[in-house]
Amino acid sequence: MKIYLAQQNYHIGNFEENTKKIIGAIQEAKAAGAELVVFSELSICGYPPRDFLEFSDFIDKCYQAIDEIKAHADTIGVIVGAPQRNPKAAGKDLFNAAWLLYEKEVKAVVHKTLLPTYDVFDEYRYFEPGFEWQVVPFKGVNIALTICEDIWNLGDNPLYRICPMDMLIGQHPALMINISASPFDYDHDEDRKEVIRQNVKKYHLPIVYCNAVGSQTEIVFDGGSLVYKANGELVKEMKYFDEDYYLADLVIDHQSSSADVDRSIHLEVFDKDMRVGKMSDPDKVIEYLTRENNIAQIYQALVMGIKDYFAKMGFKKAILGSSGGIDSAVTLAIACEALGKENVMAVLMPSMYSTSHSVSDAEALSRKLGNPYEIIPIKDVYDAFLTALKPVFKDLPFSLAEENIQSRTRGNILMAIANKFGYILLNTSNKSELATGYGTLYGDMAGGLSVLGDVYKMQVYALAKYINRNEEIIPDNIIVKPPSAELRPGQKDSDSLPEYEVLDKVLYQYIERRQGPREIIAMNIDEALVRRILKLVNTNEYKRNQFCPIIRVSTKAFGVGRRVPIVGKYLG
Repeated sequence: MKIYLAQQNYHIGNFEENTKKIIGAIQEAKAAGAELVVFSELSICGYPPRDFLEFSDFIDKCYQAIDEIKAHADTIGVIVGAPQRNPKAAGKDLFNAAWLLYEKEVKAVVHKTLLPTYDVFDEYRYFEPGFEWQVVPFKGVNIALTICEDIWNLGDNPLYRICPMDMLIGQHPALMINISASPFDYDHDEDRKEVIRQNVKKYHLPIVYCNAVGSQTEIVFDGGSLVYKANGELVKEMKYFDEDYYLADLVIDHQSSSADVDRSIHLEVFDKDMRVGKMSDPDKVIEYLTRENNIAQIYQALVMGIKDYFAKMGFKKAILGSSGGIDSAVTLAIACEALGKENVMAVLMPSMYSTSHSVSDAEALSRKLGNPYEIIPIKDVYDAFLTALKPVFKDLPFSLAEENIQSRTRGNILMAIANKFGYILLNTSNKSELATGYGTLYGDMAGGLSVLGDVYKMQVYALAKYINRNEEIIPDNIIVKPPSAELRPGQKDSDSLPEYEVLDKVLYQYIERRQGPREIIAMNIDEALVRRILKLVNTNEYKRNQFCPIIRVSTKAFGVGRRVPIVGKYLG
């Protein structure tokens, strides 16, 4: 059977463009001689639609799009993802569904059974789980049609009580098709391939797996759709971080039966732990976080995250504060790659505490990248604040208050320029800083989109080296000099924080792996240091709760994927 995979980038709620894109791929599939074309999960409306699903008008538009697409499913079968209303009063009002369209009709609708509620997922908020499992016949082939999570319930510690494929295999399917919206993180792509391969190994069936691609605010979908033969041979691995199309010509064994299930497979690695960070050896955490393959993927994800956020929101130009430090340098380089150098404004805002090389390094970077930049010293504005506040501050000694006034002065300048010229402010804070509260609310924590908020400091350095892999773009002095906020004379990050190599090791164990203080201390890390770091993380949730959207690249990003109380005493 000739099956066409359409790995496409959708825009949530943009029914006109999504439908146009899907119909275009149907026409291409016909021209290629395909019998069936497969799209990703909730392709009609985009994933994740979240509370848009609570609007009847939104669901009506999904149905209207299906009717329009159905007219093009004449000589070719079409599998698309869209919500379906639940006709029963009991239960949720909607199903997450895969629709088979053929001969201008709806031939079958399959409901997603396993509805994830961990990390960024909240599907049970909206959808009723599927409770009937039937193969879908198409041109004499029984298809086991599933949706994303439905094929992930493998291993010795399964997350769900039901495995849809175990329900379907007794009906003698000859082919598995899975439509998916599986997000990117740097832990995930190899796991995803292995889960799909293990389904093939268990059920002895070929599989066509179509994944979404594109960024939806915080969440990046990396594509990488797959086709496997029944013998476990990989036929095709499609592009990552880009739309792609592929015509699979599969030989289908119509004699496949339930006897083919290999129930002896020991899938030890695929249990609940696969949904968290994998690196348990504390001595290898930094090596793992900064390995070249991870960093290359993070770079691609961040570029896509910026590009899609701006394109789908209708924004054109970005602005950021360029300090001569590593975080702003990496953010600027990635933004120029995503948006074009001419569309990224860098603003250098030296204070009386800024070193001369901070300005010269930032200037050298912008000259190398070719982006526009301005230099606006903040001393006069800062002094005006101090003059206005003198009756209140009186003669109290210099403290954090004066440091934060500098940061908020910079934030005000950036937002003023952004408002005047229609820029969107890119935030440059990294995950290590956000975790420990090392940032100023309404100052350097201001922004419309966080580029590095899910990237640890040691990974930021690795990104800088990756950006410089072919030539020096980020000046070497930016990479090698000790990091500093430069808010007081001689200040260094290490005055307030542990060395980043140690800090990131502890943060990864606590945030990604959810290890408690006892487990982390047992890794031969100083007890007082561990308790101090964990307290910083938990007592600064109020800051992160006011932060802008963060492009997600890890298994546990701050924001929608990590939900902890602001007011809580645990480890605080």
